Amino acid sequence: PYLGRKPTELSGGQQQRVAIARAMIKTPKVFLFDEPLSNLDAKLRNHMRVEIARLHQSLKTTTVYVTHDQLEAMTLADRIVLLKDGVIEQIGS
Repeated sequence: PYLGRKPTELSGGQQQRVAIARAMIKTPKVFLFDEPLSNLDAKLRNHMRVEIARLHQSLKTTTVYVTHDQLEAMTLADRIVLLKDGVIEQIGS
């Protein structure tokens, strides 16, 4: 049902999932996710967090994940970098 739709006909969450899928097809060396779950409701955010973690494990691709959500960071990260005003404050695992 979604294949024939134009990007403007998709919800914000659907557009984000399409963008992730397009990036995966190109098999990059690094993924950069910048607040990919911010436009999703809580239920879908939880589901997508699990899916992104699963994809990260199966693809074994370096992923830089930018978020302000501490739960997302703790759930998805192997290492966490804290920034303040663009300066690294702390790095940990």
